[in-house]
Amino acid sequence: MIKLLLVVLLSMSDALAGELVVIGDPALGKLDVLTIQKLFTGKMIRVNSINVTAVNIKSGELRNQFLSRYLNQSDEKYSAYWAIRLFAGKGMPPLELQTAADVIKFVKTTAGAIGYINEDDIIPEVRVVGRLSGY
Repeated sequence: MIKLLLVVLLSMSDALAGELVVIGDPALGKLDVLTIQKLFTGKMIRVNSINVTAVNIKSGELRNQFLSRYLNQSDEKYSAYWAIRLFAGKGMPPLELQTAADVIKFVKTTAGAIGYINEDDIIPEVRVVGRLSGY
């Protein structure tokens, strides 16, 4: 009974939380999900002739939500994917930052940067460049 209550409460808190959005350099324009997937998996590094620097949050629920919703992967699978690519010399994984505030600061100060945050954390100085419909 207590476990069921915890599951319900956690589900409700996710529903009440703002949408997960991708923020980035305004020069990139709007990005579709496929482009975001390619940028976070190293299969694409440029958009509109701009070198893109994708950043992840180091760990936690926001990262798990992003990986699940945008990349259809778990953190373990994503980390293993990058370990193999790194070993094969096929690129470097996205930089990992500690918090959403760190992502916002990085995106504000780095040309071509993209990252993800909770929509509730948006400030006027950053632009949403991607979002999933239905969330």
